[in-house]
Amino acid sequence: MDTHKARRVEITIERVMQSRLTEALKSADVTGYSVLPVLGGSGRSGEWSRAGQVSEAGDMVHVVCIVRPDRLDALLDAAFAVVERHIGVVCVTDCDVLRAERF
Repeated sequence: MDTHKARRVEITIERVMQSRLTEALKSADVTGYSVLPVLGGSGRSGEWSRAGQVSEAGDMVHVVCIVRPDRLDALLDAAFAVVERHIGVVCVTDCDVLRAERF
């Protein structure tokens, strides 16, 4: 079966910034993404967890999208405009997809 090269972008960001991030992705012509809840983790500020939180104020989400390599720069420019002033991590990896026309 033939596969096609693509780029997988994963962005972890505060939930309150989710809609701003997804709107930025749409403006960069990203046609699809998934948003997943982040239950906890550890980083520069130490460990954290959603357990026991009364509100969504401290929640984080993980946004995942896959794009063709030629669309990566526009996606990263749009995402960084949102992430640069907030808590957030952007990760880019190579991946292979089966149906290139979907991306």
